[in-house]
Amino acid sequence: MTADLSLIRSSFAAVQPHGTQVTEYFYDHLFANNPQVRPLFAAHLDEQRDRLWAALGALVANLENTETLIGMLQNLGRRHVGYGAVAEHYPAVGASLIATLQHFAGDAWTPAVEESWTAVYGVISSTMVEAGESVSS
Repeated sequence: MTADLSLIRSSFAAVQPHGTQVTEYFYDHLFANNPQVRPLFAAHLDEQRDRLWAALGALVANLENTETLIGMLQNLGRRHVGYGAVAEHYPAVGASLIATLQHFAGDAWTPAVEESWTAVYGVISSTMVEAGESVSS
């Protein structure tokens, strides 16, 4: 599975006008489908939603800046260990991310876009998990 970075950028551009609705939908989807992860989050998610939105924007902005992107993901992975995140949580987050992007991308969402986002999320999650495991070992 490979990622077409131009599809990542164009589909994210289709999602961007929806702003905070995107992260609200994401967390609603995540918690509805994975209630066991809800206790890992604060009761009020406003700040968390803002951080997620900023992280997604930074991810897309740095798709071709591998060093910056990997460093950012490693930092996130190390921090998420402190929040109680474990490797088993990442597939649920990925499923909710894909569902959210698909929901808001509209006609910009195609099988090729989904394949690209799935590939990118694979890199995101493996990098974060690896960095998190380095903290806990």
